Order: sequence, then structure tokens, then C-alpha cells
Amino acid sequence: MKINCLLNVVVLVVSILLSANVFANLCIDIELPDTDQYSFEGKNLFVTSYDGTRIAANILTPKHNMPEAGFPAIIFVNSWVLDENQYLQQAKQFAEKGYVVMSYSTRGFGCSEGVVQVASTSDLQDFSAVVDYLVSRNEVDPFNIGAAGVSYGAGISLLALAHEPRIKTAVALSTWASLEEALYGQETPRLFWGLLLTTSGNLLGNLHEEIQQNFNNLLRNENVDETRAWSALRSPATYVDLINARNAPVFIANNFGDNLFQANSIIRFYNALDVPKRLELNQGTHVSGEGLGLLGLQNYTWNNIKGWFDHWLKDDLSVDFSDASITVLTDTLHLREDFRDAPQFPPNSIEQEFYLTPRGVFSGGGLSTSFELRNERSNTIYSGLDSGASTGIPALSALLDAHLRLPVTFPLAWLNRLNGISFKTEPLREAKRIRGIPRVSLSLDSSSADFQVMAYLYDVDRRGIATLITHGPYTHHGNSAGDQLTISSELVATAYDVPAGHSIALVLDTFDLLYQAPTLWPYAINFHFGGQHQPTLTLPFMP
Repeated sequence: MKINCLLNVVVLVVSILLSANVFANLCIDIELPDTDQYSFEGKNLFVTSYDGTRIAANILTPKHNMPEAGFPAIIFVNSWVLDENQYLQQAKQFAEKGYVVMSYSTRGFGCSEGVVQVASTSDLQDFSAVVDYLVSRNEVDPFNIGAAGVSYGAGISLLALAHEPRIKTAVALSTWASLEEALYGQETPRLFWGLLLTTSGNLLGNLHEEIQQNFNNLLRNENVDETRAWSALRSPATYVDLINARNAPVFIANNFGDNLFQANSIIRFYNALDVPKRLELNQGTHVSGEGLGLLGLQNYTWNNIKGWFDHWLKDDLSVDFSDASITVLTDTLHLREDFRDAPQFPPNSIEQEFYLTPRGVFSGGGLSTSFELRNERSNTIYSGLDSGASTGIPALSALLDAHLRLPVTFPLAWLNRLNGISFKTEPLREAKRIRGIPRVSLSLDSSSADFQVMAYLYDVDRRGIATLITHGPYTHHGNSAGDQLTISSELVATAYDVPAGHSIALVLDTFDLLYQAPTLWPYAINFHFGGQHQPTLTLPFMP
């Protein structure tokens, strides 16, 4: 209860501060010296958009012998609160390979004029104005232009691919597919990431007031349909048919631990694409899987991006990207699995259903592959305090897990049974390779019409130490206090190997730091077993 109150006070204070709108863009000029490989134009380079807004940009032009058709070109789009200079290290490498590289700051960020409206129609018209400028230069091949970006720039690159016919292919790193799912998936506001985005955007950019208003709508569960419509217009998933109609190639790389743009939405988007495509699912949090590449360091994803653009913009067939492909970095051993000709993720998985069985007075609940309970029973937990199950420190824990092998762990026996409930399998006879999106189906009633269920999936070793595999939130808003409900919820997609001899555990409670609680009032949730609906956990296993 105290934690939930504190978080809501933080939301209120931040909203008041941001409503003052006293901050401005962070505008920095960087000038690179010309080399024998390329020339650089950056200072005072602006593209005038359709409405007179000036868009800040820079451009690197190779000094190689120019092909008859001109050099292929790449347009880089900035990430949230960053500017066109964020891609300089990669831009230099592409210029040295014979690409004209143009990077720009979206309106409202960096030195660009205008107001941030989050991938609006104005942003797409700005993108087209950048293409106009690029193709006006005689050294650019107008039929071989690609778009690329990280995070905010990734989503805009995908939207541009759908709407701008002069873009041949797009590369999207740490992107969103559905903005609604990113902000409000399973009716649950993303409190931590939403606050981070709105706060940083107001400090370092020029945000339209509708952004804060839409975020507040989700936090307060008001005008949600309006915010959904606002989000849909800004979601690449809305326009997947346009990309398919063009047969435009798409490269996507996201991270399993990214709780801003969680992998589930990205996977659905990839599966819906019927074009040459590549999906890389790495470990880490938002941008961490590809972040070092922005510094010019060796990076698996950026190396593949170079091959991708060579294939599609230079007709270089030394690396074949003409079909669908998936690569997955597993969490436990950090081994990479490659799947060629894989139009769907997960490829070749087999779903296995586990039945949740009730806990006893001194024992936890069970996960069983057979349904044996005949008489209906129930277990109760309460909101207000944390159970001990957790995703850890927002953003930092996923970073430590992926890159320093320091996962989120806790002794399962320490679970606060008043506020959480656990279900565990017997020790596994053989290792299990989880690949994809786990799901839970629950039968419950709540003393509150508004309630939240957090589901955590754990790998439990022989000592009882639980290592977090993944998690998923579900929030209910309604007028059904006391009514028995059947709810189905997804957990965040994962790639995790559970060793033989370990157990798989599911923990349910009502709170996590990543998400907004639906109410400050304490409530009880009764989980029901047996009867007409038996709760289940469904896991996708690779054979």
C-alpha cells in the first residue's frame, strides 16, 4: 500500500512539473573533419519540411568513384531525446563502404524546429522532405535508399517504409510495433517507462501537450479509447498490409528484456510480415543489445545490418538475406540459435499445458501435466505489500542479467504468502528449452472491481533459489467485484533453457515497480481450482 501511494505521488509531482513546459530542445552542433574516404556536411544543414519547419541534419558523402547510377543511400532517424549526431560512428563506416548517409533529428528534438507529436503524419512528411533533399543530390541512386533507426527512429523508419515508396528497405532496432501494447499492454500502464519518456522528452525536447495527456489517460483509466486511436495511427502494425503490398524487406532487432517495447508485439508484427525479413532477438534491455554498435564497436547486429544493406541496396549476394530468417540469443548459456526460412517465431515449438493445483497450509501450489482435482477449492492473496517476487530494478536488472550474467533471483521459500502464491513442478527429468510467449489462464474473483495480477515465471534450482525467466502483467477494470472471472494473460516472450533437475515455478501477486497499480485501496483475490475452469500455464518448448 505504501509503495503504491508513493508511486502515485511521484506521478502527480512529475505531471505538475511537466505541465509547466519550461524546458527546451538540447541543440548541439558537431563538425567532423573530411577524410580521404568521405566529406561531411553538418553545421547549419537544415531541410525545410512541408509546413516550413526546419529539420536539422548531417550528411556524409563518399569520395569513391561514383557508380553510374549514383551511390546507395541510408537515412538514419534519431532516438527519443537524441539528435542526428547519434549515428556518426556507424555513418562513417557506411560512408567508407560507399554509401551516402544522411541523419536527421525529428521535429521537436535536437536542433530541429517544431513540436514532438510521436510519429505523426507531420513526422512522415518530414521524412519525405529528407528524401526529397537526398534525391536532389546527383550522387544519390534514387532507387536504392534505405531507412534505419533505433527506438523512436526505428518506429518512424517502419512507418516510412509503409508510406514512402522511395524507401526500398528499413532496419528497425529496439522498435515498437503496436504503440498501444507498448504503453498499455493487457490494460496495464507502463509506469516506469512512461515516466522516463515523458520526463526526458520535456527536459530535452519540445513535446506536444497531447503526449502527457494521453499518458495520463492510461494512468487514470480515462478516455482510453481516444488514446488507443491515437496510438494506432502511430503503430507500424496498423500498416503491415502496406509493407506487404510493396514486398519491402524488413530487418528487426529487439531485446527479450526490453520492457518498454516488449517482444510479444514485435513477434506478432514479424509473423504478419509476408516480405523478405529478418528478426534478431537478443538479450538485454531497451537498446542494450545494439547500443555498443552506436559507439563504433564490434556488434553482432550492426555487422548484420551492413550485410543487409549491401544485399538490398548494392545487390551484393555474398550474404543471402532474400528470405525470412530468425536468430535468437538464449538467456541461460548465451548461445545463438539461427533459423533459416523461418517466417514465424517460434519455429517448430510444441506447447505444453501445466495445471495449477492449490497450495496447502504449509506447502506451495503445484504445476502438473495432468488434471486430477475434482472438488473446487480456492486460495486467497491480498494487495498492498510486495510478495518478494519481482522483475528487479527497472531497466538495470535486465541489463545486468544480459551483459554481466547477474539475473534476478530470490529464495522461493521466502515468498510472502499473504501477498503472493507460488506453483511449482516436480524436478524436471530433462532440460526444457522455452522459446516464445508463455500464457496463463486463471479463474478468480476479486473484492475490487479494479485489480492487477502479476505473473512471474521462475527456474528453481535444487536449493530453492528462483531465477526469473520472464513475467507478465494483467490489469482488470470494471464493475465485477466479487464475480468469478476467467482471465487469460501473456507473459513476455523468452528464450530460456531450464536444466534437468530444476523445477519451473509460477508466482502470482498484485504489484511490480514497472507498472501502474489500478487502485490504492487494498483488495483480496481468490484463485479458484477445479469446477468448470482449471487454471493453466502454457509453455512453448522447442523439441
